[in-house]
Amino acid sequence: MLPRLLAATLVATCLFALPSAPAYAANPVTPGNITGYGFDQCEAPSQSAMTAWINHSGFRAAGIYISGNSRACRTQKNLTATWVRNQLAAGWHLLPITLGPQAACSSRYPRYGKNIDPTIIPSSTNTYAAARNQGKAEATKAVNTAKGLGIVSGSTIFYDLEAFNTGTGSCRSSALWFLSSWTRQLHNLGYASGYYSSAASGMKMMDDQRVKSNNPITLPDQIWVADWNGKANTSSSYIRSDGWQPYSRLKQYQGGHRETHGGVTINIDRNYLKLRTPKIPGSSAPAPTTTAPKYTGASTSDARCTPSSITRRDYPAVSSTVIARSSYMVPLQCLLKQQHLYKYEVTGKWNTQTRTALNTFKASIGVAKASNVSRSVWTALVSQGNSRTLLKVGMKNADATRVQRAMNAAIARGLAVSGTYRLATKRAVTAYQKAVGLPATGTVTAATWAALERGRR
Repeated sequence: MLPRLLAATLVATCLFALPSAPAYAANPVTPGNITGYGFDQCEAPSQSAMTAWINHSGFRAAGIYISGNSRACRTQKNLTATWVRNQLAAGWHLLPITLGPQAACSSRYPRYGKNIDPTIIPSSTNTYAAARNQGKAEATKAVNTAKGLGIVSGSTIFYDLEAFNTGTGSCRSSALWFLSSWTRQLHNLGYASGYYSSAASGMKMMDDQRVKSNNPITLPDQIWVADWNGKANTSSSYIRSDGWQPYSRLKQYQGGHRETHGGVTINIDRNYLKLRTPKIPGSSAPAPTTTAPKYTGASTSDARCTPSSITRRDYPAVSSTVIARSSYMVPLQCLLKQQHLYKYEVTGKWNTQTRTALNTFKASIGVAKASNVSRSVWTALVSQGNSRTLLKVGMKNADATRVQRAMNAAIARGLAVSGTYRLATKRAVTAYQKAVGLPATGTVTAATWAALERGRR
């Protein structure tokens, strides 16, 4: 590899209220369930870069080097618990990577010296006990780092074993026992085991081991195949088609190159993923799942978003704990989707993507971030549109619908939302104009639209 939320808002609210609860307590398992495209790059990109790429690229997964003394990017100035939390909340699926001891016969390692990043010890004594101890220690170190970054248990951590000559018996065997111990220790600590390597060397070695009778090596849960054949799939001519299927593979299919999305250029490797969260061996609990809904991109349509599903005779102020279990979740997600802020399927359930979209909208109208939807926020949401028709009694159009919804949000008028500007609507608008200090004409003017779209009430 080249150098380079909430499960339920009520639960999260309780966790954040406890002084001892870490800020990332409600982070989802990663990479979780995903089929699609990802990238990896040695240095964790800046927050602004990640924001630009999730808004303008087709990537939804990102590889990040979190530990290992042999990695090229050991400082990782951007990689913090806050960075991890922000990416997971935005909908990124993170692929944590460790690059520690490499094969004893590798021509490129140690990278920094044997006292800093020693290679895997090839001694066969006590069934490669030295290599097994190294693998266990590296797994423990990776888990401790992952926990500090808010990468929760149930997540997969990938070990990067770079290409080497697998023809040397002790070198190959010590690498296999190292990886076996890495996997077993990750399982003991509640994490899933991932393994990255060159298709022609380390990955072929592992796949050949998989099919041996009475195989003593504990296999990784997920594999990351480096095969730069340019094909965006999880297949490789170097390994058999039946292993780690159907949802335990990803493939790095294109090596280092520069890509620009949203005005931000990064040197990356391209990957294609087909993953589901694995069940940790020895655990009786079902495999944890990510809360991320299906990504729909720039589309503003959804089968659940209809005039009747969005319309209400009242849009009361609601806390996140209430809205999470109420009928207001669908209109909230639909309205945020229409503003190109919520780029996912409408689930009717609270998730981190809804929270992020809501806070972005609040910021746009000058409302402080908080886990609630106020009448001001509802007013601004339901009144947004591409036109600002001067509305008078007798007019019938979509703008009249927006105003009627806005009156139900701003002053709890309880109007029937018909799309026809009748006297009842005029009286409501007159009352609203008085409340916000505008000329009380009952006619919806540009100044009235501006007040509504800012959430004034």
